[in-house]
Amino acid sequence: MSETVLWEQDGPVGRITLNRPETLNAWIAEFGQALKDIVEGEAADPSVRAVLITGAGRGFSSGADLKAGFDPHPEDGHPDVKKELHDVYHPVIAGIRRLPKPVVAAVNGPAVGIGCSLALACDLVLAAESAFFGLAFVNIGLMPDGGSTLFVPAAVGKSRAFQMALLGERITAEKALEWGLVNYVHPDESIRAEADVLVERLANGPTLSYAGTKQALNRTFYPDMDAQLDLEAEIQHSLARSSDFGEGVTAFVSKRPPAFTGA
Repeated sequence: MSETVLWEQDGPVGRITLNRPETLNAWIAEFGQALKDIVEGEAADPSVRAVLITGAGRGFSSGADLKAGFDPHPEDGHPDVKKELHDVYHPVIAGIRRLPKPVVAAVNGPAVGIGCSLALACDLVLAAESAFFGLAFVNIGLMPDGGSTLFVPAAVGKSRAFQMALLGERITAEKALEWGLVNYVHPDESIRAEADVLVERLANGPTLSYAGTKQALNRTFYPDMDAQLDLEAEIQHSLARSSDFGEGVTAFVSKRPPAFTGA
């Protein structure tokens, strides 16, 4: 089992820890595959009645690891983003939404890009006071993926969703609570303890009731999730072939402002 994502079960409670702290838990292929395996495997076991997801170290997840690069498409050598989204990222997100049990995110630091999408895919979100959220895709010439074009508008509405997606700004924990992105904000030193109390309460609650509620609310808020994820993958795949994406990644790695041209 990969050490990039850890699994622990304590009675009816399952805990997933994103474990690349040196990168603020940025996603690489091994990380994404390990998370997918756990969501579809151990976390889906009926003996687990509630799941907690958090990050090791100072962050929840900083998004895709741009320094690690992307696997090339065999035909044109450009990043094979669609395959990665279809094979790894989106199954994790859809898997969390379809787990017939509550999934809680304890956001202990930055939740950016696909890291933000992962947090918002969960049923309840707790944030540490120092945490922040961001759809930083635009900063490298991409669009939100990982279901963020579903989860963010459902939580905050049209105006704030466009603000997050087009400007890529940091949303503090306090603002995230005000906007409805998260359910609770706790001091950094108590976020894990508060998350444990909540997930243990859920794990000892009416499991079938939770599963039915989640199924019905999924139908209300995300009635065509698979089609939306497919659309994100198609557009993202196209954007990954743009000059702006190349410039955005180069600028990010070089720690300089990007010079986008719209091409």
